[in-house]
Amino acid sequence: MKFVITVAETAELDMYDIYTYVELYDSPERSDRLFEGIRQAIASLAHMPERGHYPPELNKIRVRDFREIHFKPYRIVYSLLGHEVTVHCVLDGRRDMQTLLQQRLLH
Repeated sequence: MKFVITVAETAELDMYDIYTYVELYDSPERSDRLFEGIRQAIASLAHMPERGHYPPELNKIRVRDFREIHFKPYRIVYSLLGHEVTVHCVLDGRRDMQTLLQQRLLH
């Protein structure tokens, strides 16, 4: 069974920010490869979205509405409802994830 994937505007903005940062501080080639890797990771959710785990920062406060997969060091946070996967954010896992996830997902 194939799931429908929707990428929220916030996640699109995250990917744009990541792309432009890497392009500016590393190289356009690396930003292209990184963007393609994140895009493929998101596309893979169409086949087995249940494989993602609950973000530990949210699980700790008993919020289990979101799951995540990794494209290191980035964390792709999504929800699963029926046959639809919604990607909410793509975040750098080296940041303060507790605060970021609560601000972005639990407002």
